Amino acid sequence: ENAEYHAAKEDQGMNEARMGLLEDKLARAQIIDTSSLVSDTIVFGAKVDLIDVETEKEVSYQIVGEDEADLSQGKISITSPIARALIGKSEGDEALVRAPSGEREYEIVSISYT
Repeated sequence: ENAEYHAAKEDQGMNEARMGLLEDKLARAQIIDTSSLVSDTIVFGAKVDLIDVETEKEVSYQIVGEDEADLSQGKISITSPIARALIGKSEGDEALVRAPSGEREYEIVSISYT
């Protein structure tokens, strides 16, 4: 009978559920000061300069959390295929990335934490 009211109540319920998820995520969030990290290997927060072995194109990425990922700013999620292939590697190593678009091999040129 009052479709607009029911639609608004449904929207409200979905918004409240989303707010609950966000509140939970905030409660579990931890701030990591990447400038205090010192490591010879790639871990969360690393800024990595790579060379595509096939094309010799240079790319730079920072490994961040899923919510911070923004490829246009060079920030990739720790769960991305590239980050998963890089974690634990060192400068001079090569990493084979298996992605839906195919395999790519990168040489790790530098690692920094700022």
